[in-house]
Amino acid sequence: IDKPEIEFENTNDFNFIDMYKKAGENLYDMIKSKVFIKDEQECFYIYTIGYNGKLQRGLAVCTSIDDYLKDTIKKHEHTLHDKEMDRINHVTYTGAHTGPIMMTYKKDYEISSILEEWMKLHEPVYDFTTDENISQKIWVVNDKRTIQRLIDLFAGIQSLYIADGHHRAAAAVKVGQNMRLKFQNYTGLEEFNFFLSVLFPSDELTILDYNRLIKDLNGKTYKEIINEVSQKFEIFYQGDKVFRPTKKHTFGMYINGRWYGLSAKPGSFDDGDPVKSLDVSILHNNIISTIFDINDPRRDGRIEFVGGIKGLKELQRYVDAGEMKIAFALYPTSIEELMNIADTGDVMPPKSTWFEPKLRSGLLIHLLNE
Repeated sequence: IDKPEIEFENTNDFNFIDMYKKAGENLYDMIKSKVFIKDEQECFYIYTIGYNGKLQRGLAVCTSIDDYLKDTIKKHEHTLHDKEMDRINHVTYTGAHTGPIMMTYKKDYEISSILEEWMKLHEPVYDFTTDENISQKIWVVNDKRTIQRLIDLFAGIQSLYIADGHHRAAAAVKVGQNMRLKFQNYTGLEEFNFFLSVLFPSDELTILDYNRLIKDLNGKTYKEIINEVSQKFEIFYQGDKVFRPTKKHTFGMYINGRWYGLSAKPGSFDDGDPVKSLDVSILHNNIISTIFDINDPRRDGRIEFVGGIKGLKELQRYVDAGEMKIAFALYPTSIEELMNIADTGDVMPPKSTWFEPKLRSGLLIHLLNE
């Protein structure tokens, strides 16, 4: 359903609308054959993800496109048109949200207590461990009083923050707006007014480093690169010892078979600006843009990004193999930085956050129509 292109023998020999139609056919075939079974009443679902000894406890719900439009649901990054259109077409032709948006909120202890109590007293309907050793469990919350209490408690939560899934959220909202134009006597209660989300308390989410690789040295020698970097950073030679940043404003750099630790010099960035003081901004403004002339990392083919789940040895491997010339390792952006920036209405630079573990598509599906 999410990757219908695998059903086409030659991926160069189909038009994209056929692909989205195939996704819809596959979904409804699975509904007809009872692979997916619709609950008889509206429910909430507790969705937990366990990895490396840490447990994230989320509540799967439908969130309102009006809350998104009013910025009660806050964003921290821009979206790309092509990626948005891909998700818009997918939702349109499947008539469903098959992949939930990961959101977060400032922790409410009563909400957490309700979820914990429910998990203790009930058995999960899904309980499995993935090949990546990530445990996934889902409980059905079908008690009306518990559901209403959760609704009342979330009414007191000032904001929700998109953690992972900006393109899916934007697409869901635009599909909903298109449906409102089509059905101008809508009441606001139709399913297209809502989209599938899982809400996690902010202290349970894990953001990993999101690292950078650059394909060339922009016509410069290794020595020239080191000299230019030293203008804004203290440099610590590490040799063949991998340097993993352990605090903000420090970076690892791997070039010509050697690791270096970098520490941003005072005055090299605006410490009072929540965006410019992000490590991804410091790296971009002082090295990637100024030294390598990469100004738009979303579109420049000379830069690539590697999620921290792959480890720093993966960065070294790319450079040693000659596929890339230089790698940069970053300290992870914090959830507090994300929420602060979203609260001000600003956005982060591209590829600022890598959330792990990921939500699974297809465990829960929200249909827009019967």
